[in-house]
Amino acid sequence: MAEMYSVSDYGWCLRLGSLEVRLAETPSEIAAAQRLRYDVFYTERQAQPTPAMAHSRRDFDDYDEVADHLLVIDNQKGAGEDGVIGTYRLIRRDAAALMGRFYSSAEYDISRVLAYRGEILELGRSCVDADYRTGQTMQLLWRGIAAYVFQHDVELMFGCASLPGTDPDEVALPLSYLYHYHLAPPALRPTALPDLYSDMNLMEPDSFTPKDGVASLAPLVKGYLRLGGFVGDGAVIDRQFNTVDVCIVVKTDLITDKYFRHYERRERRPVLVHTSP
Repeated sequence: MAEMYSVSDYGWCLRLGSLEVRLAETPSEIAAAQRLRYDVFYTERQAQPTPAMAHSRRDFDDYDEVADHLLVIDNQKGAGEDGVIGTYRLIRRDAAALMGRFYSSAEYDISRVLAYRGEILELGRSCVDADYRTGQTMQLLWRGIAAYVFQHDVELMFGCASLPGTDPDEVALPLSYLYHYHLAPPALRPTALPDLYSDMNLMEPDSFTPKDGVASLAPLVKGYLRLGGFVGDGAVIDRQFNTVDVCIVVKTDLITDKYFRHYERRERRPVLVHTSP
């Protein structure tokens, strides 16, 4: 299926069949992303909403005001806000400065990430409608992230990824595999805050195979690892979202290289351009 590119008053857009990926352009589209987040996190996965969230049936916080919101839209389902079926929240350094910190800093000491001199990007609130959890949808989300990274010259991405439940022992295999095989180098390693720290080293490396470890991971975490991602030291139990969190760090050189080669070699199609400043 051929990819199609276009631009709008707000920036780039990538289309694949009836699906398109782009940044939210209006408050109503952001609200649609928040409703999708509520459906996935609170209705489907049994997170605990605040009374205001339950009343509006939207997942929201103050970071939504400063973030960019990546959307996947199915135009057969509806245009704009009516067709939102996937989303990612993107927060760059300047946006986090408006809040005084990144969202992840509530769980992790990310001082080593903050010390990185290049542009950094926090990824969060990733979710896809249950009817659209296909490779095509995730492919579009990743290509949207690649376009955003390329546009803003992002060199390092990070954020919390979640494992189901609030008992680390129940996810001992994926936690141990990540700890033994994908721990971030010290210069970039986030560390769970002392009062939230849960040990990830729950199984000895000779008690499981790497193949079993990979098989135990959620698809999103696998995606980060395929891009050369690492994890921080320590898991964090997030009782509001009913998850065990790990902190992911990804250098974007593989993303930007693949992005450049993918689009530059397709001479019969226009190169993706940007109209936003």
